[in-house]
Amino acid sequence: MQLHSVLGKLCRVDAPSGFEEPVVRAAAELLAPLVDEVHLTRSGSLLGVRRCGKSGAKKLLLDAHLDEIGLMVTGIENGFLRFCSIGGVDPRMLPDREVTILTTPPIPGVVACLPPHVQKSGEGSKSIPMDEMMIDVGLSQARAQALIPLGTPIVFRGGCFPLGERRLCGKAMDDRACFAALLRAAQLLKDIPLDVDVYLLGSTQEEVTGVGAKTAAFELAPDFCVAVDVTHGDSPDASKDKTFALGGGAVIGVGPNMTRWMTRRMMDKAREKQIPYQLEVMAGHSGTNGWYFQIAREGIATAVLSLPLRYMHSPIEVLDRADVEHVAELLAAFAVDLGKEAEQP
Repeated sequence: MQLHSVLGKLCRVDAPSGFEEPVVRAAAELLAPLVDEVHLTRSGSLLGVRRCGKSGAKKLLLDAHLDEIGLMVTGIENGFLRFCSIGGVDPRMLPDREVTILTTPPIPGVVACLPPHVQKSGEGSKSIPMDEMMIDVGLSQARAQALIPLGTPIVFRGGCFPLGERRLCGKAMDDRACFAALLRAAQLLKDIPLDVDVYLLGSTQEEVTGVGAKTAAFELAPDFCVAVDVTHGDSPDASKDKTFALGGGAVIGVGPNMTRWMTRRMMDKAREKQIPYQLEVMAGHSGTNGWYFQIAREGIATAVLSLPLRYMHSPIEVLDRADVEHVAELLAAFAVDLGKEAEQP
């Protein structure tokens, strides 16, 4: 699998939470050749299954969400757009940012910024609240009102490009890079006998409500779930205690949101297969769909596996190609013989 090509296809699609249909279509094209069947859930999530061929086989669900953070139009003043956030958008990075308004056809825009020459004393060191910002689309009031309905979603402009020899940079790596890891895991398992049915979920609306994961888990009633998401990669200004090395391998979550034997088995498989891994202590909410899987129906055995990512929730998220491969390898290793090796509740 050519990671740059796959991520290029996924990340250039504009699909914030609640508006995922375009990326679901793109993901379905990539997933279909690797599984026995593909369908959509009622909440619009993508679900593929690789059946093991054994009657009454247990179900393993691997999840990575397909939505991205974004903005939404709340008003139009003198041709400029007022907006609010969809998901966790940091207002500090918005001034002078290029965006795409998802009309038909899409309209480019820029978040307006005040040049330093005309700022008052001290204004340059202050963060501007989001409700005081506006997007310039180069249109008159009448034209903007005619073309851009209230509630229109907005995303950062961008795609995916190489950064140095080993890294990739772009928007929506959170969490489409992890869906790429699911695709690679399915590829690695293609000709390997399994004793569980493996379901691959590209879930919707993780950034706002987790509804895609919640409803899919209820519909499918899996026996085991692995939430695959990004975690914070190291950078010069970040705490070493709260970030993880790019190129250091997959990050296994440890804490109350994860079922202990699932976590232990993930570590055992990493050591057995000599797959580089790191540990992330999660004392409470993991910040992933694992939080919802764990309490779906009667409760589901859950693990959290993460991919180190720099500059999360920005248009310039950065990852190491090797980490995507390590996440995929660990998912594949975890799936093999899970039916006979799983601990009983």
